[in-house]
Amino acid sequence: MTTNGSSHPKPTPLGVAPGSKFEDSVPAFPPDFLFGFATASAQIESSPTEGGRGPSNWDRFCEQPGTIIDGSSVARTTDHYRLFREDIALMKKLGVNSYRFSFSWSRLIPKGGAEDPVSEKGIKFYNDLIDECLASGITPFATLYHWDLPAELDDRYGGWLSKDNIVPDFLNYARLCFSRFGDRVKHWLTFNEPWCVAVLGHGIGAFAPGHKSDTEPWIVGHSVILAHGYAARMYRKDFKPTQQGVIGITLNGDWAEPFSDTPEDIKAAQDKHDVAIGWFADPIYLGRYPQSMIDRLGERLPKFSEEEIKIVHGSSEFYGCNTYTTNLIKAGGDDEYQGCTTLTFVKPDGSGELGQQSHMDWLQDVPWGLRKLLNYLYDRYKTPIYMTENGWAIMNENDLTGEEAVHDASRVQYFQGQLAALRDAVVIDKIPVHSYFAWSMLDNFEWASGLQARFGCVHVDFETMKRTPKDSAFMIPKFFHDNAMLPQ
Repeated sequence: MTTNGSSHPKPTPLGVAPGSKFEDSVPAFPPDFLFGFATASAQIESSPTEGGRGPSNWDRFCEQPGTIIDGSSVARTTDHYRLFREDIALMKKLGVNSYRFSFSWSRLIPKGGAEDPVSEKGIKFYNDLIDECLASGITPFATLYHWDLPAELDDRYGGWLSKDNIVPDFLNYARLCFSRFGDRVKHWLTFNEPWCVAVLGHGIGAFAPGHKSDTEPWIVGHSVILAHGYAARMYRKDFKPTQQGVIGITLNGDWAEPFSDTPEDIKAAQDKHDVAIGWFADPIYLGRYPQSMIDRLGERLPKFSEEEIKIVHGSSEFYGCNTYTTNLIKAGGDDEYQGCTTLTFVKPDGSGELGQQSHMDWLQDVPWGLRKLLNYLYDRYKTPIYMTENGWAIMNENDLTGEEAVHDASRVQYFQGQLAALRDAVVIDKIPVHSYFAWSMLDNFEWASGLQARFGCVHVDFETMKRTPKDSAFMIPKFFHDNAMLPQ
């Protein structure tokens, strides 16, 4: 076993070099492979009341002093609501074939509930967005829930803390989306990163709604899993026969590499995977919570009824994978949200850290971990994988001028490593990966980091809203055009 990636097969370079083990005539990716950029409604749309949109939990959270590092808000981000046609035209020019976006629940049903009125202006916005994508040859890839809950549902019954209320309201919202958009949207995600909804929103309190608790995250996670399961069943029963789409969930989870070859560190790495990935993936793909979580949490971890686990198990038609980095994992620690392990980037021999540091303290550039993660996910869950997020925030990029920021060399380096590792996983390891979405299309509102952390492949001047593609925005589509059998 390797602890620093040095003995792992080196990723192949971009493209196919003469004399390499890859034949020029054998592309890495099939013609229907989806590649493009990902976004989320709360992070890019702005226009918080346009068309009757109601407040979300993130609108409320941003109003609380000290929650967002620079005092910015979802109310003013990148103005995608008004500039979506310009943004889609730019995607077409860059050469991507798909766009992952999310619906805003409170833009479609301002108060959120099953008995509350629908906003036809909200419906029109997303109809126009989807139609613009299709007219530009771009496949829409839609997420139902990317963290922005209608604030009214928090007020009424505590949002995700009330399983009996939130699941029917989410099903009503999902049905609305399937019925109004499913004739054109054929790729659905129910939830984006429920770990963050549960832990960051209800455990640590760093995200909306800002709760700090050692019991709420497990309740919230359980509610989300059930809402996903019932929504997926509804889609497959009522809509899939005619619409012929696919539905799944996307989970965050980075590769956890044991710090050493000791049994303790090897077990710790699995415990980290169990709570970061298995908490949601194991019930959905294997039909049970991870045993390590059951042992650690006891009665705090809710139990599925026989009917519920039948709904949940097998409810995702693919594995949606959001991943950014790799950590070394040591045995020991008291953070239940990390499996009671210790995460580090420092190499065991003390010679330095695993990779270049980004603007985010949790993110370093460690490309070899991606190939290991994709192998782990397919070996464990035996289901096709859609990569739905993968991205990089350059250290202090916000301090650069727009002219300086567009030459984003370290982001290009990051994506070169990640995409080469992806190619090796597909070509050498035969892992069935069907999409890749870079995070993100635009510099945007990065949650608690506000407008300070820039993940965009397109620079945004937040005063004028001018968009300028960075070098990475050209590099990513070129990789797939060079490595896929694409229609001419």
